Amino acid sequence: MTSQNYMAQLGATLVDRGFPILPIQPNTKKPGMFRLGSWHDYPKWSRHCERDTTENEVDIWGDWPEAGIGIAAGRVIGIDIDVVHSAAIAHEIEALAKRMLGDTPAVRIGRAPKRLLVYRAVQPFAGFKYPPIEVLGLGQQFIAYGVHPETGQPYDWPVSTLADLTPDELPAITEAQAREFAKEAYLMIPLAQRPKSLTVGPGATSECANLPEQRGTFEAVEDALTHIVNADLDYDSWVRIGMAIKGALGDEGWPLFEDWSATSQKNDPKTTARSWRSFAPQRIGAGTLYKLALDNGWQPAPDLQLNGEVVMNGHHPARELLEALQSPDPITTEPAGDSLPAPKPFPAGWDQVGGVIADMMALMAVTAKRPQPVLALGASLCAVGALMGRKYRTESNTRSNLYVVGIAESGAGKNHSRVVINELFRKANLLQYLGGNKIASGSGLLTAIQRQPAILFQLDEFGMFLSAAADRKRSPRYVCEILDLMTELYTTAGTTYFGIEYASTQNNNAHRAIHQPCACIYGTTTPLHFWQALQASNVADGSLARFLIMESEDDFPDSNEAFGVIDPPPDLIDKLVLIHQGGGKLNGNLTDVGAIDEVLVDPRVVPMTPAARDAFRALDQDLVGRLRTSRGTGFSSILARIEENATKLALIRAVSRDPVDPIIEDHDAQWGIMLSRHCAELTIREASARVSENQVESHHKRAMQILRDAGQAGMSRSEFTRRTQFMDHRQRDGVLRTLAEARLIDTVMLQSKGRPAQWIKVL
Repeated sequence: MTSQNYMAQLGATLVDRGFPILPIQPNTKKPGMFRLGSWHDYPKWSRHCERDTTENEVDIWGDWPEAGIGIAAGRVIGIDIDVVHSAAIAHEIEALAKRMLGDTPAVRIGRAPKRLLVYRAVQPFAGFKYPPIEVLGLGQQFIAYGVHPETGQPYDWPVSTLADLTPDELPAITEAQAREFAKEAYLMIPLAQRPKSLTVGPGATSECANLPEQRGTFEAVEDALTHIVNADLDYDSWVRIGMAIKGALGDEGWPLFEDWSATSQKNDPKTTARSWRSFAPQRIGAGTLYKLALDNGWQPAPDLQLNGEVVMNGHHPARELLEALQSPDPITTEPAGDSLPAPKPFPAGWDQVGGVIADMMALMAVTAKRPQPVLALGASLCAVGALMGRKYRTESNTRSNLYVVGIAESGAGKNHSRVVINELFRKANLLQYLGGNKIASGSGLLTAIQRQPAILFQLDEFGMFLSAAADRKRSPRYVCEILDLMTELYTTAGTTYFGIEYASTQNNNAHRAIHQPCACIYGTTTPLHFWQALQASNVADGSLARFLIMESEDDFPDSNEAFGVIDPPPDLIDKLVLIHQGGGKLNGNLTDVGAIDEVLVDPRVVPMTPAARDAFRALDQDLVGRLRTSRGTGFSSILARIEENATKLALIRAVSRDPVDPIIEDHDAQWGIMLSRHCAELTIREASARVSENQVESHHKRAMQILRDAGQAGMSRSEFTRRTQFMDHRQRDGVLRTLAEARLIDTVMLQSKGRPAQWIKVL
């Protein structure tokens, strides 16, 4: 068998069927050439990835002794499952590939349980690795026929050999589909059995803005940039590299950025210099550059100092950084523990808020056709939080800026709370606190806050806005900036926000600081729009954690026959004005003047009773434990914000009760903790069920949600098809097959007067 000439036997057949092939040296995995009586390496073999193999080449290769056959990848893609430790896992990953990418008949086994699956590329693409999973693409090859160098046995095709197929008979895949599969497959490998490499894992190609170290050294950054190609980068990527260089080295990095930018044909020296001056990075730097370079094969020398701040102690100068980069990707949509808690109603006492907020909720209830008390609470909290802005703070400098999303179905009465707040602020002559109903851009948001530093934005169709802002690949940059600014403003309410440095010196683009901004956001949306808009990155980067998600408990309550004109009682108006005045203890309205430097902002400190402090201390201890156990789940950011949101809620409740002499008492603390915990649990549960890393996962989760909504009775296959028109029939069949194999659903055939009907039920 070892003397068999596979090229002479099968080479012409494979070329006739449309496969690009190349000769392989006997008993190796290396492309080769037979010259002067012996085999040699074939240095230019990769050209076969981009063109058809000619008949003349096959005739020549067929005379070479014991020649094996390799497939030049690119148009044909190899999925190499390099798992040797567990046959069960290898089979599971193979099954996953067939579910996600298609049931290919071309499966090759060399050294079992390793296996390679062959697919056809919709468009040729380069290969990549999430070891032990490797996707072989342009510039790579895999052995089709030959003798395995370790086993001494021929490669086996247990179902169909390539010689019996054409590329058109292989399932077609895209690079995106291949990456989605590779990420899913990588997560199936136990941590202890994953290769210890800096370039593995789903995080290898992801954004790396928050790596542990920002400062770098000139030598290390210069070396890393040699592995970051600037041939044809898009503008945002180019800017990101420039900001990372400046974050790592400051102005000393300019020569590196200048030289690196000059390697692109699109480079404009004047634009490069102007952009460099405008860069003001705060969170990215050396870590970003090192991670990108490592992904592209960079191997820093052991004596190369990477960290510009850490003192050396006899170990690799960048040990901590490299260890962090080596760790598995922490982003996942699976929670800690076995399963998420079952849906919970709002805890008892959630509506016992008292004071001004209670009065506002009462007014909303009696004037609404469909009262929505949960949404009324969310809207009232944000409204009072805006009026309190820059006038009250806690002892720990927590402010009243609050982000709330009210979720209810269309037609449930989401708009009424906003209408009531508009009318209240109008009659109280406080319309300056109301921002626009839509935010067109990041600069528009900053302009509004510069004009009125304490401001309330009431945004309808928040899910549609979030969908656009979170889609960084398709949405304009100025839209994506809105969500970024919201995230930053949330954490700067107690200090000064220095804004964005623009290249232009015109007045409309001039840099302006905003002192103690208090932006409150109340958005409303439907469940479908909101959860579909979210991406896993929103969960991991903390942008979702800043929002209190409040979902209506009854989307369509009984109609209120007495609803009608909104006529706020005078005492309610007086109370709102009193909060606006800081309880009557602030001089004039200077805190509501725009963010000018001449205005001194000195908010009142709202004290906290010892019992309230004890409550927050107990909360902190509990959260530390949960954060430790949730490490690696992706939900850590949500858990980490529970205490801060609880403190904001307690502050607003205390001022709502008594704006003149407010004190955060034990019941304020307990109420804030209760509500913040509930919202966090809701967010984690729903994000786990609905938010997806990729389209395949999204289809599975949406399908499960549709089936859950059907209740214990389930639904017919035809009804399921009607409700899942966002999938084609192959995707739908694959989803049902996967859910059934996972024992999440059961399908049965029911006899009827006509044709038997297939019925689907959640187990």
